Amino acid sequence: MDYEKIEQAVRLFLEGIGEDPSREGLQETPKRIAHMCDELFGGYQEDAAKYLTRTFHADTGNMVIEKGIPFYSVCEHHLLPFYGKVHIGYIPDGKVVGLSKLARTVEVYARRAQIQEQLTEQVASAIMEYLNPKGVMVMIEAEHMCMTMRGVQKPGTKTTTYVAKGKFEEDANLQQVFLQMMD
Repeated sequence: MDYEKIEQAVRLFLEGIGEDPSREGLQETPKRIAHMCDELFGGYQEDAAKYLTRTFHADTGNMVIEKGIPFYSVCEHHLLPFYGKVHIGYIPDGKVVGLSKLARTVEVYARRAQIQEQLTEQVASAIMEYLNPKGVMVMIEAEHMCMTMRGVQKPGTKTTTYVAKGKFEEDANLQQVFLQMMD
């Protein structure tokens, strides 16, 4: 992160909207925003391989589901938040990963300027690449502040995306089992 550039940009932004960046309440805002960027955009410095390559042997071919993983991301179009829940299902092929590692994988990609469609694909692709399961399905349900706060202003609207790979892509019944378990 280049904190100096972020601070300069925030000062220019404040001036651009008619504010005085030297005003008491705003004096430290550029610095606060720069440090906040570590939290919001820290995924650029992380690699999902760190979390998905530490596996454990498992003699199961049954579906593993982790649902309701909360996430927060930032829309790359408006730099406004979108947030919701990620649901992941995979069919192991001799190995599993610690459940917290799935949530950490979501964070790697959610903590980037992003669109939901791409986030869904990135999580599914990383699981396929590093865990090598027989199949994976990822579904994300999210509310986008760009639809809530501006534009059409429709709070509560949810966007749902999903990606199916491997056996999930090939077998519609398997997809239905996954989707039914989301209720």
